[in-house]
Amino acid sequence: MTKLRERKNNRKAVLRSLYGAVERNRPEVNGSALRAELALPDEDLSAACAYLTDEGLISVDWTSHHTPATVSLTHEGIRLMEELEEEEEVEEEQEDRVKREEAQPDD
Repeated sequence: MTKLRERKNNRKAVLRSLYGAVERNRPEVNGSALRAELALPDEDLSAACAYLTDEGLISVDWTSHHTPATVSLTHEGIRLMEELEEEEEVEEEQEDRVKREEAQPDD
C-alpha cells in the first residue's frame, strides 16, 4: 500500500500537471498522457484522481477499467492552484528581499 506522503505527493503532482495544462490552454488532459508524464502506476493515478474528484478539485471521465480517460481541473481546482501560486510568489519575494538586505554592507 502506498504511504500517506506518497499519496499526497501524487495528488499534488496531478494538480500541478493539470494546472500547467490549463496555463497552456489545454483544459483536458488524456489520462494515459498524465500517467506517462507523472510515471505513476494505474492504481496510484486512479486513487489520486478519485480523491481529488471527491474533493471537487478535478473532473474525470473514467474508462471501463476504472482508470482516467480524461482529466481536467474544476473551477475550485483552478482557484486552489491560483491561491498556491500567489502564496509561492509572496514567499519568493520575501526571500529575495531578505537576501538583498543581507547582501547590503553595514554602515
